Amino acid sequence: MSAPEPQQTSFLSRRDFVKYMMAGSALSVAALDKLNAGIYQSITELDRKYLRDLAPDGRYWDSIRDKFMFQDGLIMMNNGTVGPMPKPVFNTLIKAFKVQATHPVDVYTSLPMQEEEVRGKVAAFIGASEDEVAIVRNTTEGMNFVAHGLDMEAGDEVLMSSMEHPGGTHPWKIKEKRYGIKVTEVPIGLPPQSVDEFVGAFERAITPRTRIISVSHTVFISGLMAPLKELCTMAHEKGLLVVADGAHGIGMLDLNMHDLGVDFYATSPYKWLGAPTGAGVFYVRKEAQDKLWPTICTSGWDNPGSARKFETLSQRAVALIIALGEAVDFQNYIGKTRIEKRVKSLAGYFKQELKSIQGARLHTSEDPYLSGGLTAFSIEGVEPLDIVEYVRQKYNIVIRTVGSKQKGTYGVRVSTHMYINHMEVDMLLEGIRQVADRRT
Repeated sequence: MSAPEPQQTSFLSRRDFVKYMMAGSALSVAALDKLNAGIYQSITELDRKYLRDLAPDGRYWDSIRDKFMFQDGLIMMNNGTVGPMPKPVFNTLIKAFKVQATHPVDVYTSLPMQEEEVRGKVAAFIGASEDEVAIVRNTTEGMNFVAHGLDMEAGDEVLMSSMEHPGGTHPWKIKEKRYGIKVTEVPIGLPPQSVDEFVGAFERAITPRTRIISVSHTVFISGLMAPLKELCTMAHEKGLLVVADGAHGIGMLDLNMHDLGVDFYATSPYKWLGAPTGAGVFYVRKEAQDKLWPTICTSGWDNPGSARKFETLSQRAVALIIALGEAVDFQNYIGKTRIEKRVKSLAGYFKQELKSIQGARLHTSEDPYLSGGLTAFSIEGVEPLDIVEYVRQKYNIVIRTVGSKQKGTYGVRVSTHMYINHMEVDMLLEGIRQVADRRT
């Protein structure tokens, strides 16, 4: 017997919802809670219908899309920079800010307890223990904690890939300039053809002075999803630490820190998880915590046995942290495995169809183990910025350029999150073809 149709629940359009939320003071905490309850009930009803389907299409994802805040008509394919916020997350953000504005005593009494609840949610979401999670501001902050908190002597070496983000390279560059450590870039393919090619490149680069490998889990230039587990296994066998710039990991991938084996992992939940900007996650493996000094601190920095010592920043925007917890709740209602399958399925479809365009070159691996929801490409004879501007003007599709002409990595990058559908991917492909057809 087929599953019953989910009951129809009345929701505001995105435009009306934004107008409603702008009423601000007119909304009570209870009203915001009621809005969230209705949204989650709708997702629960969808999940009941698609219980056995880990990759539902059509109506399921269209309904999930309606739970996001982005402007009507906007096709956001650049959440690799900043993503839209689900409505429950926005509701919770407003609710928490309202508590702070109207009853500030809660900022130092009840809200800190909610912060600890968020830590527990995040830890479970990424496969870590609560004592291994620090709530920071973004990936760059986490990467700086590692670079500036790790004891290294002049001549000690850090290995990093040739395609790291500035937030991952410059913390080491400044340490090199101040203390005389050595930063060595390891060339990687665009894309690498196998796990062995990637891991082998780092293994061959190791010297007696190498202390740590600093690498992106999700490479922002190429869309590569680095084989982090295999890299960590090799590095640990040689007595090295590994820090991962996982800016795009949380919310895109079904992460498990303990399975990956990484020592330090920094990520930005405002890209794929739908959290507000200003809330980041920094994972520090239990066994590696004594190797890292806090570099921003007040009381509590010397408490042993917990990554909390890396977030001793005194008063913060607690509302951002509480909204981060809501973002985790939202994805948990849908399911991490289901989201990753959706993201990779859309990316795979886009890559397959892109290859039919003459002169197209994929910078991203077609292997789903080495790629996720970021796809980078170039078209021979076509300026990448022309593609970006054309599809924005014609379809209101937002994508971006990445890479460097000098390094041969210059191209276009597309993010395919769960709220994108195949029709929109086809629109993007049509736009790319139209720009390519104008080549002289």
